[in-house]
Amino acid sequence: MSGTPGGTAYGLEALAFGPHPDDVELFCGGLLAKLSSQGHRTGIIDLSRGEKSSRGTLETRAEETQAASKVLGLTVRENLELPDGWLNPWAGFETPEPERTRHAAVARVVEVLRRLRPELVIVPWEEERHPDHEAASALVTRALFFAGVRKFETEPPGAPFTPRQVLYYPLRHLAAPSFVVDVSAVYETKTAAVHCYASQVLPRPGAPATLVGSALSLSSLEARDRFYGAQVGVAHGEPYIVREMLGLVDPVEHFRRNSFEKPLFFPQSR
Repeated sequence: MSGTPGGTAYGLEALAFGPHPDDVELFCGGLLAKLSSQGHRTGIIDLSRGEKSSRGTLETRAEETQAASKVLGLTVRENLELPDGWLNPWAGFETPEPERTRHAAVARVVEVLRRLRPELVIVPWEEERHPDHEAASALVTRALFFAGVRKFETEPPGAPFTPRQVLYYPLRHLAAPSFVVDVSAVYETKTAAVHCYASQVLPRPGAPATLVGSALSLSSLEARDRFYGAQVGVAHGEPYIVREMLGLVDPVEHFRRNSFEKPLFFPQSR
């Protein structure tokens, strides 16, 4: 484990949460691919197995998830098997305390955070088209708070933990990002990981019509990443949001290491 002198001991460098298998790959797969290529330990926690999906089977999706994890170079991939379509940040709170520590959805996420101890936690943004995506954002945000509360019990137990930083990733909503990560060099890797979910993302004659499997879905995803990339002068970018003000220790060194070409698009006036 890495850590700070006399401070928090960290495990993974980055851990992303997704409501369903493929959500992370679609919307922040570039960041995970980039971090893995730099030698960082990365992971994904899928909250559900996606059993309500109109296409594919659980067996197929498990195989696709395994393949995508290998492409991204993940260190850890787990599935909490919460009910697809019923993600709820309050699920299990009505049960008695001993059972609650094992079965409440927020306790399940707290246990993962305390066990894996990631420096960066990457969470779906709160405004989304899919109800499960909004519920996932609320659930993980609640868990991030309670993971640091010493008397919040889980089974198995774990030491209180707070990550170094939390990043939120927009999915279908075009939120105003706090910053954009240049993922141009690893975009082929991101695309390969997304294509592992062939049952979900590729058009198939006779298959049920879905948004993610529509003819324009993948090209619109790349259009989004090109649009955000253009705002920082690169080919492909992924947007991220932080709730707190970001601070810099050395602005000169920061901008030396994060220097981009002139942007091609500009944010709206505030």
